[in-house]
This record gives sequence, structure tokens and C-alpha cells, in this order.
Amino acid sequence: MVTDTNPVIAAASNRRPRFAFLLQPEFPMNALIMATEALRIANQNSGQGLFEWIMISDSGDSVRASNGMWVASNHDLASFPRCDFVVVLEGNLPTQNISANVRGALRNAYRHGSMIIGLDTGAFAIAAAGLTGDREAVVHWEAVSSYLEHFPRAETKNQIYFIDRQLAFCAGGVATLDMMLDLIGRLRGTSLAKEVANALIHTPREAIHRQRADDDAIGEAQPSLSHRIVGLMEDNLDFPLSPKSLARHLGISVRTLERYCLRQFNQTPNQLYLRSRLQAARNLLFYEERDIKDIAYACGFSYPSVFTKAFTAQFGQSPSAFRQSFRETQITVRPEIVRMSRTALARVAAVQDADG
Repeated sequence: MVTDTNPVIAAASNRRPRFAFLLQPEFPMNALIMATEALRIANQNSGQGLFEWIMISDSGDSVRASNGMWVASNHDLASFPRCDFVVVLEGNLPTQNISANVRGALRNAYRHGSMIIGLDTGAFAIAAAGLTGDREAVVHWEAVSSYLEHFPRAETKNQIYFIDRQLAFCAGGVATLDMMLDLIGRLRGTSLAKEVANALIHTPREAIHRQRADDDAIGEAQPSLSHRIVGLMEDNLDFPLSPKSLARHLGISVRTLERYCLRQFNQTPNQLYLRSRLQAARNLLFYEERDIKDIAYACGFSYPSVFTKAFTAQFGQSPSAFRQSFRETQITVRPEIVRMSRTALARVAAVQDADG
């Protein structure tokens, strides 16, 4: 077998590679399942325990995933064993749970030769730990603007994953499987990686594959007009351009712009622009804790009341109601504690009723 050019992968291929999955509150369950199932099937199909994996968390307690399920942890950050790969699964609020323990554990693992992998928004924790350096990161496309705001000197790559020396980044979702298949192939051979892909009914994609289906392929000499229109709108969210200005920047007539938008998007330029601004606002409400009025201004709404009206029409609830409903689902207390607390409150209420 040819020795891999990546030193971490080359060293791990000579032993039983161990993966540690660092579970952060509201982590993406789909990414965890993709990664662990790929390893499990590799072990199953080979008839050997080729790979080992453990779950770790900040305190060693169970962690709630974004879908509401709780996953038990094998170790806390102070006691987990040395691993070849430490995979950071960050949640929908990627900046709120990067504790000193998390930053210290990532630095320590990196110093001892582990590859640190950021899934979905895991790049936030890697950057906060000061490990990114001059490397470009891959972040889920919805969180890119937030990542660049928190780390202004950082750069991102619009692709599904990226492996560079001791760091790797993945956009999450099904891209997690693509990255795991790449690692399995480099660690234990491409034949086994193909078996795993076939078992999961998946056609592997290269790392440079774009994240979104409506993105142009990397290397295209000229981006499509659709991509140019949407890109121009997304680059000018805070001060929206008029159809006339859009057309001038694109080098086409206003009439051509209107006809193209109706044909490709079934919307007028103004409708498409509004949708892009509202989607950006939704992402900011989802990932950030900024005031709603600041989000309104950032997305080109001069008055918060106009923003609220437009957002409600698009998503069926006000910005504040959207944020509140989302936050209410993010229970970070373990379920048995919630259950006991509710029981205690019920008892107090019963005693008060009896005394009354």
C-alpha cells in the first residue's frame, strides 16, 4: 500500500485508527450517523475491528442533538484517551458553547498529533482555539456569513470538505459521508471505501464538489447568469440594488433581467431579492444572538416593522416568534432532570392548593 502524503493519515494507517466525536449541544445527528455508520460498515464488511470510535463531551454527560435525541458520552474532555481523529460536531449556536475546556482540549489533541475535524459549524471551535492559522475553512453555507463576521481575517472554501495536514473541515450533512469514505479509503484502501459507499447507496463526490445544487461547478470559466444574479443580491443585502442597478452590474437590460428571473425563478427581480434578504435574516436569527432590529438593518430593511411584516408573510411567524420557538426546543438540561423538576413543581402546586 502506498504511504499517504498526509502524516496523520499515514501514521494512523499503521494501527487501529481511533475517532473521538466531540458532541456539542444541538449537534447535527445526521452527521454523527453518517460518520459512525461508515465506520461500522467498514468493520462489518471487513470482518475485523479496523476502526474504533468514542463519544466525548465537555462534562462527560449526555448531549442533546438538534433533533431532540440524547446521546451518551464515554468520556469528558479531561479524561478521553489519545485519538487519531477528533471530530467536532457543533450545533446551531456555534459560538455559545465553545468553553475554555473545549478550546484547551482541541489545542492539546492537535499538539499531540491528532487531526482535528470540524463538521457543519465545527470550524467555529477550531478557529476559536487558534488552530486554523492561514488555512481556508469549510463551513455549512448557511453559517458562512456568521463565521466570517466572528473571524474577519478568515477565509472559506465553497466545497463539501477539505483536508489539509492536521486539520479537516466538512460542510456536514451527506458531505460527512463523502469525507469519511475518503478517510476510509486512504486508511484501509479504496476497495473497502467502495463497499461502504455501495452499502449506503451512495455515489461518492470529490472534496471540491460545491455545497449547493444551484452553485456552478468549480473551474467553470463563466458562472451562469442565475448564479451571478443571486450572488450580486447576496453581496448587497444591507443596501439593496434597484433592478436598474442590478442590470447595469450584470451587463444586461432591465427587461432581460425581468424575463430571466421570471423564467428561471418564477419571480420578479424584486421578489427574488426580497426572498434572498429574508433567507439571510432567517439564518442570522438561527445562528446569531443579535437584536432583531440590527438583523433588519443588516438585511436591507430601514424599519423593523417592515421587516417583521415581510418575515411573517414569508415564514408564517414573526422574527421574535421564530427565534423563541427555536430556542424553546434547545433544552440543554438532561431529560431526567427536566422530568424531576416538573414533578417537584407539580407537588409544590398541589401543596399550595391544599393549603389554600
